[in-house]
Amino acid sequence: MTVLALGMTLSAAAQTAAPAAAGSTAPKVAVIAFQAAVTSTNEFQRDFADLQKKFQPQRDQLKSLSDEVDTLTKQLQAQGATLSDADRAAKARQVDEKKKQAQRIAEDAQNDYQQEMQDTFGKVAAKVDEVLLAYAKEQGFTMVIDATEQQQQAPIVLYASPSSDITKAIVDAYNTKSGVPAPPPEAPSAPKPAASKAPGIK
Repeated sequence: MTVLALGMTLSAAAQTAAPAAAGSTAPKVAVIAFQAAVTSTNEFQRDFADLQKKFQPQRDQLKSLSDEVDTLTKQLQAQGATLSDADRAAKARQVDEKKKQAQRIAEDAQNDYQQEMQDTFGKVAAKVDEVLLAYAKEQGFTMVIDATEQQQQAPIVLYASPSSDITKAIVDAYNTKSGVPAPPPEAPSAPKPAASKAPGIK
């Protein structure tokens, strides 16, 4: 399951946000990179930074176990010829147990991380969708196309004028509505908008 998959599609109401004005000869179409809009909001950036901090202890634990495995492996290689068969087997088991422990921790942490990342994205995405709907109606768009890359069943946008891209306008409108300030420069940056996966526990 893609961590940053949309988890929701733009609502039909948002895609056909407003009927064409009387006498209008052409539809008014806008393009948005919806996933980029969500991950660019101050709220998502803040929550993403909090998520990184939450899982830092697991990263530290995995780093410690990895260092232990490296040290034990080097000891086994250096002392192997002088150790008895029983001691050599015991050290080999110790290395194997440490590796298995690290693997279990990594798998559990990665599963938890992916679920929380999905929840974090989905929570903000639902609210961005509401802002998008209101904005599209206000601006009189008859259709809004999601140009997010690597999404399932992504629409193919062969050409879009830069003036039709409302991604930044939606991000600005959402930030104003949410009241969440921009994160400080030292905060972790969010995953690239078009990425199919968020960085995991390594």
